[in-house]
Amino acid sequence: MTTKQKPVREFRMGRIRAAIWANQSEGGKIRFTVTVGRLYKVGNRWQDSTSYGRDDLPLVSKVTNMAHVWIWDQEDSAIEIPAND
Repeated sequence: MTTKQKPVREFRMGRIRAAIWANQSEGGKIRFTVTVGRLYKVGNRWQDSTSYGRDDLPLVSKVTNMAHVWIWDQEDSAIEIPAND
């Protein structure tokens, strides 16, 4: 049985969500990628779409901005600042 990878962070506003995925490069550095989707329900099952209506676009902008800030925070916290001697 395979384990499905989960995003390291997710931001959601209504039906719109941005999922952040961590991928390790050959050099060991973590790179983040983002997927954006719109949730909708068909019967009892939730589906995910990558097409957006006019009213979805402001929420797409907001969740992608939140993802952008989160990724910057992760990368900033991993950077070592050399001490001034």
